[in-house]
Amino acid sequence: MTASPRRLGGPALAAIVLAASAALAPIAASAQGATVAGTDGVIRVKSAYGMDETIARIRADIAAKGILFFSSVDQSRLAADAGIKLNPSTLLTFGNPPLGAQFLTASASSGLDWPVRLLVHQDDSGTVWAAYTDFAWIAERHHITNRRDQFATAAGVVESITSTVRGR
Repeated sequence: MTASPRRLGGPALAAIVLAASAALAPIAASAQGATVAGTDGVIRVKSAYGMDETIARIRADIAAKGILFFSSVDQSRLAADAGIKLNPSTLLTFGNPPLGAQFLTASASSGLDWPVRLLVHQDDSGTVWAAYTDFAWIAERHHITNRRDQFATAAGVVESITSTVRGR
């Protein structure tokens, strides 16, 4: 008989959480130099460049890697069109369909996080950031436990892409 998630608690639940965290730690650690803020699953990379240069460098690296670029959404322009002031903010979506399909076949709901979304935004102090969802967090969110190598690959690719803008 299988225990229902509502009945599982105490030491058994703690052991499962610790095991899952340990299994996914190398994936999260692949984001060297990035800041993972709390438990929100967002990795933030401080850019050494302004908005336009950051976006151009990221797009050039995506193209150089042969990754399919889907879209660029200028969120600050959309906000301005609605009469709302928003610091510069552009959402980039891209991916590798054969890799992304590995996540979708493991959990259909993972389509909420694919293709990859990378947000380039400027904070109130003028600092530009590249932010994306941590792949270990995505795996946990969608209860995907059988695609460890694919998640590690995806994490490495996005780490490489964001390294093109990282401050030295």
